[in-house]
Order: sequence, then structure tokens, then C-alpha cells
Amino acid sequence: MPWQRIDNEEVAVEEVVCLRRKIGIVPATSFIMGSVIGSGIFIAPKGVLLNSGSAGLSLLVWALCGFVSLLGALCYAELGTTFTKSGGHYTYLLETLGPLPAFVRLWIEFLFIRPAGLSYGTLAFARYVVEPFFTPCDAPPMLIKLVGIVGVTLVVAINCWSVTLVSRTQVVLTVIKVVALALIIGRQNISSSGWFYLNFVTEEVINPNRTVPVAIICSMVMVTVLYVLVNVAYFTVMTPAELLASDAVAITFSNRALQGISAAMPVLVAVSCLGTLNSVLFTTPRMLFVGAREGHWPVLFSMIHTRRRTPLPAVLIMYPMVLLMVSNGNIFQLINFAAFSGWFFIALTTLGMIVPLVVPVTFSLVCFFIVGLSLYSDPWTTGGSCLLTLTGVPVYCLTIHRSCLPACWTRVFNYISNQLQILLMVIPQEVQTL
Repeated sequence: MPWQRIDNEEVAVEEVVCLRRKIGIVPATSFIMGSVIGSGIFIAPKGVLLNSGSAGLSLLVWALCGFVSLLGALCYAELGTTFTKSGGHYTYLLETLGPLPAFVRLWIEFLFIRPAGLSYGTLAFARYVVEPFFTPCDAPPMLIKLVGIVGVTLVVAINCWSVTLVSRTQVVLTVIKVVALALIIGRQNISSSGWFYLNFVTEEVINPNRTVPVAIICSMVMVTVLYVLVNVAYFTVMTPAELLASDAVAITFSNRALQGISAAMPVLVAVSCLGTLNSVLFTTPRMLFVGAREGHWPVLFSMIHTRRRTPLPAVLIMYPMVLLMVSNGNIFQLINFAAFSGWFFIALTTLGMIVPLVVPVTFSLVCFFIVGLSLYSDPWTTGGSCLLTLTGVPVYCLTIHRSCLPACWTRVFNYISNQLQILLMVIPQEVQTL
């Protein structure tokens, strides 16, 4: 059995508390595809068609989105092999632009960007579970929210329990969602910037220098092809007017073209949404984990469960925010609110790259264009997102750059952290995993 030296004592590697490299090429690809293929392809075609004005232009939009995503995938493949730390955006901003932009990204990620995305997926999952039982009437909004809360609670529990269980679950869910898309294609906005999620867990990937770029590029090419073909299938069965009239495009499609198995389509779409929740809840807490390890977040969130080897506090912190947004948020307003900050910091991240120059510059310009377009089309929502993002600056100055917190606050905070550490059975990782 391999041994590791800790504090001048040799202990078995299996007994060391740390994050372990358990993610191979198949789970890695599943995490990326699972993040990208959520509910968007089953809902978003309506919004794309509405804004593009014609079926032909909407197909062009999907293809261009795929091309832009491929540029982003190339950038993050390069970043993933250059920097060996987990943490994704946070790590790359820290290494290239310094601690302030990295902290602000960390701040907004867990204040509203990631809870908003998770809430979107949660509500979409619940809608496809509940609505078939109430057709043709509208499903009760409260029931949709309650089912969504049950779903996201299950996913949080899986992510707290075991990395191996999360990986196997993700592979199964990704296979099911690809089957759902294959059924649509065979009958006849990429919605999430999902190419970067694997970069959040670099320290848990087997042979990351090979696995990260291969998984990112292959998954984005496959997703782009699938998305364009799915939209072609939609337009072969529905007219543009019929597609615009549908709030659940995939369900309308299956009722017309897949009558023999149409009842299964809502289940497949719900499973697809669940796969996205699982992927995001596995990857993004690692950003908080790394931020806490670097001293930019309370140290409690850099701790790992002593038996489960999962970053339990980092996983659990998003749960209350998701519940709050699910209870009160609108499914489209949530995403619009988070879009400005998300794309702005993605652009900053890729600007820090040097080689190859043309790809990151092109991609960064596209990201800044999307930011400007958001500001032009919805100035109030975008402005609110910008102001909320800027709140990270004074928080950084008061708590990280020069701590101005009263001593009594610090003592109370440390006491609460110690009690939570005991309650959650977590400790700092015992060896570096870089």
C-alpha cells in the first residue's frame, strides 16, 4: 500500500484526508456535456426564434453559438493545462490579474451567479415533472417549487456523500439526456457556458494534461452538432408560429412526432435537468474550496469530510441561496440577472492568456459584445447585476486586503466556524493535491 509522509509520520494514502484523482475521460466528458445540455435545448429554441425572426436565422444563431463555445473551449483547455489548480475562473484570474478580480468573481459566483443557474435548472426540472399531470391546465406554481426543492436536495445529498457516486450518477444521467436528444433528431443560445466546468476540478482529474483538453473539445463539438440537429428536427415538425406558442417545445414535439413514447419525453427532459444540477453542484463548490484555501473565503470552506472525502461545507453553502431563489425567482429573470457578470469575468479570464493570441482575443471580444448587448437590451437588470458585482470590492478591502472587522466579531465568527467544523466532521486537507 502507498504511504504519504505527514508531520514526519508515514500514513497510508487511503487514510489521508484530501481530494483524490478519480475523474477519468468518460466522467470528465459527462460533466461537461451534463452542464451544457440542461433544459435550454428543450426551452430556449422559443426565445432564439423570437429574437432572430426566422427559422433559418435561428439555426444560424445556434451554429454561431457552437462556434463561440468552441473558441471558449480552446481557451479553457489551454488554461486547464497551464494551471494545475482547481478553481476555474477564480484560479485563472488570481494567477493573471491578481487577487481583487479573483475575489470579486468568487463573491458574485456564490452570491447570485451560481444560485441563479441552479435555480433555473431546478425550476425547469420540476416543471417537466409536474406539468404532464395537469395538461392541458397550468400546473400549480407552488407544487413546481416544492418538487424542485426535493430534486435539488437529492442532488446536494449525492454530492455530499461520495465523489465516486457523483461521477457514476453523472455518466448515467448524461447518457439518458443524449438518448432524449437522439430520439428528437432521429425522428425527423447554447444555454450554458459549460465548457469551463471541468477546470473547477482539475486536481481531481486523472492525467489532467490529457483529459482536460480532450474532454472539453470533444464534448463541445458533440454538443454543437446535437443542438443544431435538434433544432432542425423541431422545425420539420412545427411551424415557427407553433414553436413560439409552446412553453415546452420538446413536449409539443414529442406529442406530434413521437406519439408512441411521448409520455416518456417529460421524464427524459427532467432527468436532463437533474444531470445539469448534479454536474454544477459537483464542480462549482471547488471554486469556493480553492478560494478558502487561498485565504479569500472563511477557512471552513477549504475543509473536507473526514470519511466521505468531499468538500462538504463548500457544497452546502449554495443550498440555502438556491432554495431562496427557487421560492421567489422567475426562471428567465434569474438567468438575465446573472448573465452580465458571468460573461464579463469570462472575458477577463481569457484576456489573461498569451498563446495562441487570436483565439482568446476573438473570444474575449465576443464576450464583451455580449456584455454590451445585455446592457443595451435590459439596462435595469444589467445595471443591478453590475452594482451587485461591485459590492465585492468593499468586501475585499474590509475583510481581505486590510481586515477592519472588530475583534469581537472575529471571535464570534471563529467560534461559529469551530462548532460547524465539529458538527460537519470536516478538517483541512492533509496533503497538497496540486
